[in-house]
Amino acid sequence: MINPVIRPRRLRTTPALRRLASETRLHPSELVLPMFVREGTGAAVPIQSMPGVVQHTVDSARRAVARAAEAGIGGIMLFGVPDLRDAVGTGATDPDGILNVATRALVAEVGDALVVQTDLCLDEFTDHGHCGVLSVDGTVDNDTTLERYREMALVQAASGSQLLGLSGMMDGQVAAVREALDQSGYVDTAVLAYSAKYASAFYGPFRDAVESTLVGDRRSYQLDPANRREGVREALLDISEGADIVMVKPAGSYLDVLADVSAVSDIPVWAYQVSGEYAMIEAAAAHGWIDRRRAIEESVLSIRRAGADAVLTYWAVELADWLTERPTR
Repeated sequence: MINPVIRPRRLRTTPALRRLASETRLHPSELVLPMFVREGTGAAVPIQSMPGVVQHTVDSARRAVARAAEAGIGGIMLFGVPDLRDAVGTGATDPDGILNVATRALVAEVGDALVVQTDLCLDEFTDHGHCGVLSVDGTVDNDTTLERYREMALVQAASGSQLLGLSGMMDGQVAAVREALDQSGYVDTAVLAYSAKYASAFYGPFRDAVESTLVGDRRSYQLDPANRREGVREALLDISEGADIVMVKPAGSYLDVLADVSAVSDIPVWAYQVSGEYAMIEAAAAHGWIDRRRAIEESVLSIRRAGADAVLTYWAVELADWLTERPTR
């Protein structure tokens, strides 16, 4: 009879032993909830491709953020959905634009109970759906766009945003925004750089959520999914320009990039579990093909295991509730 001396299964025999030997853990404070606030609607609007997620009114967003604070999550990331759009995204820098109005309302609602964060990008506000200002030839003008980002940063900081999520993937955006903030006295406003943001197929439901007007794609400024080292290069550039946090997006299909960035970064590394990742699990669970709760927990745990210090996920509040349940014996 074979009698192994080394038996790794010993540490898997009971729930208590498995918990004690666990290498990676989840905590509500490591979760950030993306939220959409829509202008000109009297009630929250369900997003068909993202079951359970809505476009909020300012009032329903207040209730949602209070619930998020109660659940103990780390923060919310706000996206605005305006009524009117134009070529330069005027609504993004209007103090009375939907994103800035919502920011003020939610900061007033929860104070320091969680971090109110804002998406700093033009795509929700432009009539062409790109993340920047277009040149005459139809391409995105990087440097002109940086000026718009600087203007957005000041308005968002003045509205009370504690952390600006630079998601546009323009070269030099971190340095440009950091300089604008510091020169205007917003030295404590943090910058989250969407450093390794890939031109992914998994953003489809998000574009429903913000009612994107995009025609074409964003491959001239978002990263090629084939490139691993480039993601690390972008993160290191953003760190050198003064980013306080760097991020990999999407998360699930880019765990290798996330691990690489985590290995070289001396600042926090986050990851965004994007709309398509959410929609796939929800759809499979709705058909009874997978165990919904286990799939959600495993998917977020894998992102943390790969090196993310925090995860943006649409399940943030629900997952936080599960995490605070008393473990079964």
